Amino acid sequence: MAALAFILSGWDVDMWAKAMHACDPSVHVRRYPEDMGRPEDIHYALVWRPPPYVLKRLPELKAVFSLGAGVDAILADKTLPDVPIVRIVDQDMTMRMSEFVVMHVLMHHRQQKRIDENHRAKLWDSFATHAASALSVGIMGFGVLGQDAGEKLKHMGFQVAGWSQSKKQVPGIDTYAGREELDAFLARSDILVVLLPHTPETTHIIDRELIRKLSRKGPFGAPILINAGRGKLHKQADIIECLDRGELYAASLDVFEEEPLPQDDVLWRHPKVYVSPHLAADSDPKTICRNVLRQIKALEGGGMLENVVDRRRGY
Repeated sequence: MAALAFILSGWDVDMWAKAMHACDPSVHVRRYPEDMGRPEDIHYALVWRPPPYVLKRLPELKAVFSLGAGVDAILADKTLPDVPIVRIVDQDMTMRMSEFVVMHVLMHHRQQKRIDENHRAKLWDSFATHAASALSVGIMGFGVLGQDAGEKLKHMGFQVAGWSQSKKQVPGIDTYAGREELDAFLARSDILVVLLPHTPETTHIIDRELIRKLSRKGPFGAPILINAGRGKLHKQADIIECLDRGELYAASLDVFEEEPLPQDDVLWRHPKVYVSPHLAADSDPKTICRNVLRQIKALEGGGMLENVVDRRRGY
């Protein structure tokens, strides 16, 4: 097998290289920037937010594998060579995202913040609760991750709907597609879960205008936002304003316009917000490396790559 290179920004490249060698000690691994060797020996690049011009300098490159769920940082490179870009769709990553979505839907549904506050205050407050069926969860971005989370929430009793750019068919779940059906989807969503990819069309799609179209018929009287997609999907200033005005009941945010989230950002201390550091569907190195090696071996044997990105659509 030809050499493959890890080109990572903000991630531990040595950890990934060790994971690859643990999967197959015979693999020739290169590390950007200090250990790239001869550029023409590198046929595969495994990347996360690669710097511009780096991929262009690999003349024998056959494919680029994104080690995270998003590919927007790769597509932003105007010097990107004309080779397939592969999104890793893996059951482990799918399960981790579903865990995150279900956990946060349940924390809002069961009013965990109120329980925590009462705990700290030593207050015995047996407040009224409601059934899962009283809440409608809308999942915006209804691909592999969204459908898996939706099916798990449906099994728990929540009313679930999905919205995506193209129509999906999922038994027992109402689905909507395109801008012409977006308002109807929003109007029935008490909790909005955002799992969209970041593309020019989805930049800042979650703004005050969209939030105002969400359901106000649920048990909390205002909608709840959960964004585990990409930070550039939402306008943070609009979210804060909607929370302060009562137009949003609460929010869970795993992604942000600027990452890491600055220490002086109001979201850290906002009483209606759960903040987490972009870990909803964290990539397990060994699992991802096994997936990449399987695809490389298939390609070298005359097979096809899976989950190749459509550059025109951005995902």
